Amino acid sequence: MANTMTQRVPTSSSVPNPDALATLRPPLIAGDKQPADVTHDICAPFERGPTALWWVAFAVSFTTLVIGAIAVTYQIATGIGTWGLNRTVGWAFDITNFVFWVGIGHAGTLISAVLFLFRQKWRTSVNRSAEAMTLFAVMCAGLFPIIHMGRPWLAFWMMPYPNTRGPLWVNFKSPLLWDVFAISTYLLISAVFWYVGLVPDLATIRDRSPAGWRRRLASIFSLGWNGSARTWHRYETVYMLLAGLATPLVFSVHTIVSMDFATAVIPGWHTTIFPPYFVAGAIFSGLAMVLTLMLIARKVMQLEDYITLRHVEAMCKLMLSMGCIVGLAYGTEFFVAAYSGNPYEQFVFLNRAGGPFRWAYWTMVTCNVIIPQLLWLRGVRRNIALVFAISIVVNIGMWFERFVIIVTSLHRDFLPSSWADYSPTIIEVATLLGSFGLFFSCFLLFCRFIPVIAMAEVKGVLKSPHHAHEHESVKGDAA
Repeated sequence: MANTMTQRVPTSSSVPNPDALATLRPPLIAGDKQPADVTHDICAPFERGPTALWWVAFAVSFTTLVIGAIAVTYQIATGIGTWGLNRTVGWAFDITNFVFWVGIGHAGTLISAVLFLFRQKWRTSVNRSAEAMTLFAVMCAGLFPIIHMGRPWLAFWMMPYPNTRGPLWVNFKSPLLWDVFAISTYLLISAVFWYVGLVPDLATIRDRSPAGWRRRLASIFSLGWNGSARTWHRYETVYMLLAGLATPLVFSVHTIVSMDFATAVIPGWHTTIFPPYFVAGAIFSGLAMVLTLMLIARKVMQLEDYITLRHVEAMCKLMLSMGCIVGLAYGTEFFVAAYSGNPYEQFVFLNRAGGPFRWAYWTMVTCNVIIPQLLWLRGVRRNIALVFAISIVVNIGMWFERFVIIVTSLHRDFLPSSWADYSPTIIEVATLLGSFGLFFSCFLLFCRFIPVIAMAEVKGVLKSPHHAHEHESVKGDAA
């Protein structure tokens, strides 16, 4: 009787009409994959060894990393005078890079934790790479405050530990110190969350690998995973708890970063809109970077069946919503400045739009507000080349947003006698390129040795054989 019930064919009364078939959602994973197919397809790229394209990409990114390391070494040996900073513009390129990279790291936790709690199953194909991207972006971000100190070997002074320095102590009232705790906490929770989600896949790699170093490492890091119901129950409990812990970090980390500016009295910074504005912008830039990386991985690693147009569309819709919030924030800033009647506040925003750095401001507006509006069109959201181009444009625009906020609020001070312009030096540009080299080198190594898609989670959203049978019967009967 069980077999009869499982294989029953729907009656005519249960079959929807042909018009209703259009409303059926396509499966999340294309190609009618079985669990064994998922394991084979996702393990294949790193089991067969790196391709020539991977070696070219890694050579370029590692070379860029080396250039950045040389620039930072020279800067530390010579001094911060190698930067283009002056008495008026004391913050510029490197703090811009810091805020940019912290923002890039937000999408990983959003996709993994927030969408997991909201039961968005489409996240299963992109969450692993997004989580890894978070770790690498936060690593890049954490380097810049240390470099900016000028004496990075004294970075441990930022930690509140018993010492012999007398009254010299960290200032707990400073948002800069809050950054230290927020970002270190974010990195720790994100790393644990990423690793826990990786454990079932490491066990799969352990069981597939021949005797050797790969099998030994996978055996150690899979923590004795045996796939039993008891193991899965504990895994799901821990994963849910970590998702709950990580969710507030999505909003708290960049809120605290925004307070570096909002608690100052400088016009253009001293505003209460910064916390939600920075959080929306961080998620916006992070989603753009996830799209950039996943579209490349989709093509190069032949993962079109796992990262489908449905995934791309969902990411585009999220990015569009965040872009609209960012555009609203831009307009709100101008309105608040005009409504306040404060001449200094009004001057800052008029100077942004029409001053010496107007080219940066209008680049920001074009990249972050105007071009993303194309994503309202379904044809654009389903065009991989256009989505890829828009994601890169958004990342460029979000870097310029941080640059505009920082530099244009500083280069024109309260006193015209102290006004000064700013232009980055080759050392600062090389440091920025080096951070991209570090990010992409780490991501390429991740793709080389670890599954870029969570196999265990993808298997949970595959179309079941019973559902597939009914779906085919519905289509055949309607035809």
